[in-house]
Amino acid sequence: MQVAASMIILSLPLKSLNQSLLFHHTLHHRYHRFFPSFSLINTKPGIKLSLMATISSNNPDSNPNSNNKGGAFTTIKERVTFQKEIKKSKFIAIAGPVSDERSAQSFLSEVRDPKATHNCWAYKVGDQFRSNDDGEPSGTAGKPILSAIDSSGIDRVMVVVIRYFGGIKLGTGGLVRAYGGVAAECLRNAPTCLVKSKVPMGLEIPYDLLGVLYHQLQSFQAEDIKQDYDTGKDGVTMVTCKVDFDRLQSLEEAIRVSCSRDIAFFKR
Repeated sequence: MQVAASMIILSLPLKSLNQSLLFHHTLHHRYHRFFPSFSLINTKPGIKLSLMATISSNNPDSNPNSNNKGGAFTTIKERVTFQKEIKKSKFIAIAGPVSDERSAQSFLSEVRDPKATHNCWAYKVGDQFRSNDDGEPSGTAGKPILSAIDSSGIDRVMVVVIRYFGGIKLGTGGLVRAYGGVAAECLRNAPTCLVKSKVPMGLEIPYDLLGVLYHQLQSFQAEDIKQDYDTGKDGVTMVTCKVDFDRLQSLEEAIRVSCSRDIAFFKR
């Protein structure tokens, strides 16, 4: 499990509980739009402001119903294969990440075996999904595979289950259990990652560095850029924006290098 959290240490000694509560209220009022959850912990000589952590896990069973909330979804990192023999029939499940119908069809053409008895499949991309029984009795292959995908909580994924018939018929129930079972086991073994399409971030920066900052934000295609001059600090403004999840770290590094100063970043 990987946990990414953001925090800033404020060296502001407080002499009373009333001052502490007032300070907490001021920070919450100023930044609650960007940081909906945080807590203040009194320390000596200062205060630690701890912001909400963002958690990603390689375990598909953790929070499986969190797909597509807040622009985030869980998908698999790479192609995964699982094989099992059931009553002399060989079943091979192959799962891979897909982004749309076109990439799903491309994935199918890559992994399907024309020599196999059946190449059954299903995929899910957001609210779009399709499945195919490829000659098996209706509803005994494609739908169980799709059900396994739904149950896993994984999105942007396709599972192809290849069957080589071994001479023993499984029956309707046996086929449902076989196709759904190998698909579920394949996804259970797959390494996953949490993907956020756009991540909110912000930073406090001196006025004289705004030009440098905006150049970097434009270079990394940041969106929804806003400024807040009510920071309580002379010559300092708060800039918030949204940036692609996979560009966030590179943007932070570029800002630090170009500004040549210690910059406090806020993110969730």
